[in-house]
Amino acid sequence: MSAKSTRFIQTVFSEVPATYELVNHILTFGLDRVWRKRAARIASTAAPGEWADMCTGTGETAVYLRRLAPKETRIWAVDISPAMMAEATRKQEAESIDFVTADIKKLPFGDGSLDLITLSFATRNLNLSREILAQSFSEFHRVLKSGGRLVNLETSQPRFALVRKIFHLYVKLCVKRIGSRISGSETGYAYLAATITRFCPAEILADIIRRAGFEEVVFQKLLFGVAAIHQAMKRGNKA
Repeated sequence: MSAKSTRFIQTVFSEVPATYELVNHILTFGLDRVWRKRAARIASTAAPGEWADMCTGTGETAVYLRRLAPKETRIWAVDISPAMMAEATRKQEAESIDFVTADIKKLPFGDGSLDLITLSFATRNLNLSREILAQSFSEFHRVLKSGGRLVNLETSQPRFALVRKIFHLYVKLCVKRIGSRISGSETGYAYLAATITRFCPAEILADIIRRAGFEEVVFQKLLFGVAAIHQAMKRGNKA
């Protein structure tokens, strides 16, 4: 992300933290919570050690990881927005999670230091450019150990045109309107709605992840393809 884009993202997410989870639950009829839990269960099969939830937002996925992880596993929650992080630290499990304010384009972790990286509904906010997304995933690849895993939950594009049109119409009519009314941030939810309809299909995201150096890239589509969970692994020499 450019410095300008980074500032814009920080501004957007500084306006919505108090109502962010509520709006997501309403707009997805609670499915966002179901899908986060599913992604966390998939991720929890990773080797114990150092796990990081990137772009953690209000910390929902980090909390699910903490509940599922072995006691000796350290959970990191990383985000660029101090406002979102402040909301995350109010959670009951926050005392057993390490919070780090950082930009994912330059993570404060050494090469080969993490066993697991997760992202939930964050990838499309990194950038819609495939080249820049590949760079972001390359940074994740750098900080993962050999054998380390990546689990990414994100909105996607339904394969069938009719389903895709209905999905985009729902986003256009409801996300900005309901989100801005509850949160008071029209700019924030106009941006979030735009990223949903413009983000790439699951197949293309899988190719982007492979370009970043990951192997064994697989994905499962959710609810006719409106979202997807990608899994990938870092191979290579032991760190």
